[in-house]
Amino acid sequence: MREVTAKSIKLSRDLEKMLSEALDRDLLVRIGWGRGGDEKPKEGEIGVITHLPEKSRVLLLGNLGECAGAMNQGGNFTLQGNCSSMAGAFQEKGRIIIEKDAGDKIGSHMTGGMINVQGSVSNNAGELMNGGTIIVRGHSGERTGAGMSGGTIIVLGSVGKEPGVGMSGGKIIVAGNCPPPGQGADMRSMKSNEISEISEHLEPLGLSINKDALVIVAADKSDNYSKSPKSSITEGFEKIAITTSSNKILSEYNALDNYTLINSMRDEEEGLLFPVPWLIERDDGITDNSEIVSRQPFLVKSNPRKNDLIIIDKENIISATKDLGKCSGIVLNMASLPVMNDAEIEALIVSMTSKIQEKSLIMLKDRVERVENLFRLIVELNLDGAIIDASSPGGSRAAAALPRIGLAARAINMKEQKKTLMIELDKCPRAEDFVVAKGAGFSVIVAPQNNEKMSIEETLIELNSNLRGWMINLGIESLEEITRRNLRAMDYDTAAISGLRLIGYDRPLPMWLGN
Repeated sequence: MREVTAKSIKLSRDLEKMLSEALDRDLLVRIGWGRGGDEKPKEGEIGVITHLPEKSRVLLLGNLGECAGAMNQGGNFTLQGNCSSMAGAFQEKGRIIIEKDAGDKIGSHMTGGMINVQGSVSNNAGELMNGGTIIVRGHSGERTGAGMSGGTIIVLGSVGKEPGVGMSGGKIIVAGNCPPPGQGADMRSMKSNEISEISEHLEPLGLSINKDALVIVAADKSDNYSKSPKSSITEGFEKIAITTSSNKILSEYNALDNYTLINSMRDEEEGLLFPVPWLIERDDGITDNSEIVSRQPFLVKSNPRKNDLIIIDKENIISATKDLGKCSGIVLNMASLPVMNDAEIEALIVSMTSKIQEKSLIMLKDRVERVENLFRLIVELNLDGAIIDASSPGGSRAAAALPRIGLAARAINMKEQKKTLMIELDKCPRAEDFVVAKGAGFSVIVAPQNNEKMSIEETLIELNSNLRGWMINLGIESLEEITRRNLRAMDYDTAAISGLRLIGYDRPLPMWLGN
């Protein structure tokens, strides 16, 4: 763990304790000063002062890294210093004051509240925001308000090129020099009612704006909109056969180990136990108290049990904070979160990590076409593992994902570094799918329980029975004994896209012999 990461997590955990007492007594939390009032400024901490609760007040001295004050839920945060990118990102309400300069993407995805920067900001200020107000006393970089759909950005200085590019709502007020707006945006003069409206924000700060200021708004007609293609799986593992590679013959009463244990990098003795190697996707936590369901982990967005994982995406990145201390770990959905660089991703992880139990699992999820970068992040940030979504835009065959994932995992030594790999499918798995997944190097299948004919309890009981039957048939006493040798492609096409041996053949097809 990097030194800046460790001290950032410590600061965030300490702040959690201080805020609880401060809220009860209506106190201001001061960070960066010793007991005698001597200055001890913070320097470079990432992902701190996030998820501030309503009515909380924090004053911090120093220069912070990425995601300072992000996911604000109604607190007041004043930073006496500079900060890096994504300050105040995803702010819901509350107020942030930055007394010096801020980096890129300030107020990214914010929906409410106010951010006041007394210096200048870098590029993409207020990107994709849809509510709230950002005030910049100095200058703003390129693409100010890019993709915004609501809210107001006020820049008292100048802005860089392409202001308002891709915007569909909201407005950008520029008092200084302003180049032509970006695609999808128009520029006009301020209206008289807008001057009084803006003055309500500026006068309490001792600031004003004149009628010569320019206003950037969304164009009446624009062809700048885009709609992403739907990702899907057109075929699962149905055309992969399972063969025995053992001469051992087992009877029905043999002791079988069909459990799967996932360990955290921070605790190799305990972990998350799966009676069936299936992480069941579900929006809300389950209340079924039957024994087999209560022991089976789920992947949920809210209300987790202690053996569930929470998936974090842009929809619940703020609301999930109430559940972070109740679960067994978190999964950041990189496909749903905004595009971020490595430092911003790490800062977001620090923010979440400081609110979960120290031994909890921390994983990332992304689509198969980005698996190489996904695995790189897992290793460089020393996370527990990855969930790879086998679907692709326009549809794909799950078997086609196997060689790309396998080659990427081998190139970065994921197995040797004890990183957990899970594959995500889009429908309820069969017992055969678990065997295929295990043979392909995955610990667990992630999928919903979308079998309308059976309850979750009935499905788990049947899967458990069928999986044990396959183990007896294969002559294996533990799921860990399943390898790639147990898998065969049932037709030429499946062999060609998966790299598996065609059933009846001893070697892969010629195109795979070099791998």
